[in-house]
Amino acid sequence: MSSIITISGLTKTYKSGLTALHAVDLEIERGEIFALLGPNGAGKTTLISIICGIVTATSGTVVADGHDIVRDYRAARARIGLVPQELSTDAFETVTGTVRFSRGLFGRPPNPAYIEQLLRDLSLWDKRNSRIMELSGGMKRRVLIAKALSHEPDILFLDEPTAGVDVNLRRDMWNLVRGLRERGVTIILTTHYIEEAEEMADRIGVIAGGRLILVEEKAALMTKLGKRQLTLTLQEPMAAVPPELAGWTLELADEGNRLLYRFDANEEHTGIPSLLRRMSDLGIGFKDLDTSKSSLEDIFVDLVEAQA
Repeated sequence: MSSIITISGLTKTYKSGLTALHAVDLEIERGEIFALLGPNGAGKTTLISIICGIVTATSGTVVADGHDIVRDYRAARARIGLVPQELSTDAFETVTGTVRFSRGLFGRPPNPAYIEQLLRDLSLWDKRNSRIMELSGGMKRRVLIAKALSHEPDILFLDEPTAGVDVNLRRDMWNLVRGLRERGVTIILTTHYIEEAEEMADRIGVIAGGRLILVEEKAALMTKLGKRQLTLTLQEPMAAVPPELAGWTLELADEGNRLLYRFDANEEHTGIPSLLRRMSDLGIGFKDLDTSKSSLEDIFVDLVEAQA
């Protein structure tokens, strides 16, 4: 699969001396959904803003669909749609008017049928003649998405698109994303809802302190870095983990009624058989056992904490 965005040695240092990005290298593949995860202040929005031409990089290059974003700004920007975090819209304009205007800004000819379908997909058609100032926050967010898609971009950036919005919008948003990906649109999103990235993304990038610390296919990431947890429901509650079990990394939960053991399922020896034998030797019985695997959120938290 070919790359549609190539980022090389990208840095950003503000006049205050704050370095928001440290030599970021990244390739986004055509037609994929790429999730960029990171804590607040990690550099996610700065990175997106540079690619979209809103912020100027200190050094490095970005090429979008074969066009350098500095030397060939208009051609690069025409291929990009951006849904920002902020609800900044033309308050006195109608929904249809602002979406049509956004399309015209990129030199696209009028296409009423496309605009109508876009508004219908986003449940905005009934509000098409309403002024934006009259809309709820969720509806304004839908208008931002419609504006970003008005010129039929090949690349769509979604910067925290569902933060603070209702469940219906989140559902509509992800249905739209799936449809766009089926049509070949490349989608890059940042989100605090890690379960969304776990469900939707093809690849995951984790950024912390302005450094891209990991880029991996989602399935490979969860296989390589994911751990499993063994939960033992004890016959009798424990006040503390016995010192005789110090050879395993154990913790108590549920007021001592459950014993938790995290292990790497990829290791040849997980330590489970020997743990169960040792518990039997000590007369520690259990009523039930269950295993579960780490979520993407668990992996993300571990990566960020290791970077700190």
